[in-house]
This record gives sequence, structure tokens and C-alpha cells, in this order.
Amino acid sequence: MKIDIVVPIYNAYEQTTKCLASLESYQGTNTNIILINDASTDPNIKRLVDQYAIKNNWNFIHHKNNCGFVKTANQGLKLSNNHTLLLNSDTVVTKPWLYALQKAVRSGQEVGTVTPWSNNAEICSFPKFLSNNPVPENANILAEDIYKNYQPKYPLIPTAVGFCMLITKKAKQIVGYFDEELFGHGYGEENDYSMRVVESGLINILCDNAYIVHIGNQSFSDFGLKPDENSMKRLLSKHPKYQDLIQQYINKDPLAEIRHNILKVIGPS
Repeated sequence: MKIDIVVPIYNAYEQTTKCLASLESYQGTNTNIILINDASTDPNIKRLVDQYAIKNNWNFIHHKNNCGFVKTANQGLKLSNNHTLLLNSDTVVTKPWLYALQKAVRSGQEVGTVTPWSNNAEICSFPKFLSNNPVPENANILAEDIYKNYQPKYPLIPTAVGFCMLITKKAKQIVGYFDEELFGHGYGEENDYSMRVVESGLINILCDNAYIVHIGNQSFSDFGLKPDENSMKRLLSKHPKYQDLIQQYINKDPLAEIRHNILKVIGPS
């Protein structure tokens, strides 16, 4: 199974360095990596991208003008003829992550998007729900423990979480791409996309035996982007029931038992 990994990048040199170093170590086989530097103002970013791309034979693009996250992500999605994994540059991937995600896509379900666990991933946060959990001392050990000792269930989730969002080839064919016009620089685009995935008859799933680190709010942060009332208004203009749907999901917390079961087999995180 071929997966193209797209990393939109804007500044955040230190965290981007950690992200690319982890990708270099754990890019797996049968993958193609595309780095897109969205006109970073830090000149070190261009050198960093060139260094890793040339060394590892990765594809790379340097924008002359800043396009924003949504257009940059769409560019990567359209360059890929395979399943596409959008990876934030403020993440650190782990040794078994791609094996787990590939198995999730092959789970026999009509998958549109796949999201792994992370320390900081909203509804996909582990071990505490809706929390920015501390980064583990050794994320690789935690990720391998989960992968080796826990049998995944691939539960449905109402929305993918954009820090690490695998979009299947079928989803791109049926659903298309992010809504650039409405969501501009970002926030809300992955929620809108996830809702359209469900409307198309596909599903959003959690890969509950995959784990990566997400620092959060690093790349693209110079624009002051953050979820706010306007972000929700844009989302509700297309999906009026979205907020109620998410609140019901939060109230039920259907992943609680799964988190509990994982902690039983791996021990306290």
C-alpha cells in the first residue's frame, strides 16, 4: 500500500527539525514524502528542507508567497495519487506508526480518514481525553507497547484531528479536498471535511494502536491562528448540527473503555 506523506511547513525551526528527523528514522517502506515550505520568513527553514529532502530523496516545494495552511495542504493532496497523510510539522512520529495506519486503512471498512492517538489531539488525546497530556519520556516505547500489546478496534470518531490526518484515495475521489474559500488559513477545514466524509457514506476512524507526539500550535502560529467563535460560525454555516454532534460525543466519551483497556495492557502511561 502506497502512502504519500505531506508536511506543510511554516517557520517553527526547532520543532520542524524534530519532525523531519523522526520522519527520516521512521518513514517506513512504500512511502513518498512531500515537504511544502509555505514561504517561511525564517531563512533556516529553506536550508532545513533542502537538507532533508536532498539527503533522503524526498520531494520538496518552496512557495514564493504564503498561501496558508489549507491551500498548502490541498496542493499536497492533489500531488498525491495514493492515500495521503497530512502531517503537521509540530509532530514527532514513532517507529510503528505507519504500520498501524496502513493496517487501519486495510481493515475492510469504507474508510475516509484515519487519526492516531497523541498526547495532544482533542478527542484523540491519550491517556486523558480532551487534554494536552505531557509528552512521554520515550514516545517510541509507549507507541511500541500499544502496537504490540493492544488489539485495535478502529472505532468511529465524528471528526479527524488535523495534526496527523490520513485521507484515503477513495475519500479524495468522492469527497474531494479542503474548502479553501471558507476556511482560509485554517481551523475547521478538517472538521468540515470529516462531515463531508460521513455524508458521502465513508467513515472517520481512530487508529487505536498508533501513537505519535504532537506539540501543538507551532507551525503557522505566526498568523495568530486559533479556534475561535468565527471558526465555529464558518463550520456551522455548512454543518448546523456539528456542535451538538460533538457535544453528544464528548458527553458519552465512547473511547473511555478503549483508553482504559490500553492502559491495562501497557501499564500506566
